[in-house]
Amino acid sequence: MRLTTKGRFAVTAMLDLAMHANHGAVKLNAISERQNISLSYLEQLFSKLRRAHLVESVRGPGGGYILSAGADKINIAQIISAAEDSLDATQCNGKANCHKGAPCLTHYLWETLNQKIDEYLCNVTLQNVLDQYAAENTWNIQTISFPQMR
Repeated sequence: MRLTTKGRFAVTAMLDLAMHANHGAVKLNAISERQNISLSYLEQLFSKLRRAHLVESVRGPGGGYILSAGADKINIAQIISAAEDSLDATQCNGKANCHKGAPCLTHYLWETLNQKIDEYLCNVTLQNVLDQYAAENTWNIQTISFPQMR
């Protein structure tokens, strides 16, 4: 299974957006600078995140992006699903035809792993990750604020 750069960067960018949401709409170039992700790559990711209704764009002066729901309502699985084509550990993309049209010996092992990963990521929200980050990085907590949205 591969969690690609798309998925990792999408989660990182969404966390950055959630961290800075109390200042209004967040510009992609600010996320780009803080997280060292190219602006053009972020534009592609945010197009997908917007189509998945995870973010909303704000036009005009002071424009940028905002979360479409509170950080406690958006889970990591939603973000990865929006950014990735699929997150699958099987060789057959879950079709059970990996060995001459039938499931291979390890198909059900990897299929179960897929289910466990999805279950876990569905139960972890942006807020959970931010809270864990804050708890483990108390030296930097003064610079972080986590707004409760909608």
